[in-house]
Amino acid sequence: MSTKTTNEFGGEIGGITLSGKAHSLSALFIVLLRATIGGMILFAGLGKVSEWPFDAAGYLANVNPASPVSGLYGAMASSPALMEVVNVIVPVTQVLIGAALIAGAFVRLAALGGAIQMLLFYLGGWSGEELALFDSTLVYAMVFLTVAAFGAGRVLGLDAYIERIEVGGQALVERFPKLRYVLG
Repeated sequence: MSTKTTNEFGGEIGGITLSGKAHSLSALFIVLLRATIGGMILFAGLGKVSEWPFDAAGYLANVNPASPVSGLYGAMASSPALMEVVNVIVPVTQVLIGAALIAGAFVRLAALGGAIQMLLFYLGGWSGEELALFDSTLVYAMVFLTVAAFGAGRVLGLDAYIERIEVGGQALVERFPKLRYVLG
């Protein structure tokens, strides 16, 4: 396997230009990262489905009062109608996000969904007593966002094929450019 670096990446943030060259193994590692984080959330969702009925009310009702979302989560837990929806949405979206990431389909959309869930779990786990900057759920959110940023669905994933599907004589993403935000 060659170790030659040919993939350049970069951007500009706040007037600062960032650039770099990816190692030839980078594509392999982004696929492994996508599959690993996908498997993590897939099995979290399957665990909830296998122990049906799943009930998030206990978690939501017992969030630390120091958390900035404790009032919101407590109110959610006290609404039976809302809990019926949450109890379905959480495991179903975890299974769908995991399956999409493993398959490499709609990766940016799936990774954004995973990052949002991790951010919600992060806020729910906030204790206010310690520096929670490196809490595992926040790290997971960053991993999801990294998978999205690198367009990991285009590397051994279905997104590479979905983008090329012809619609009216044009590739799908040429015909519908906004799909680039959910594919990749």
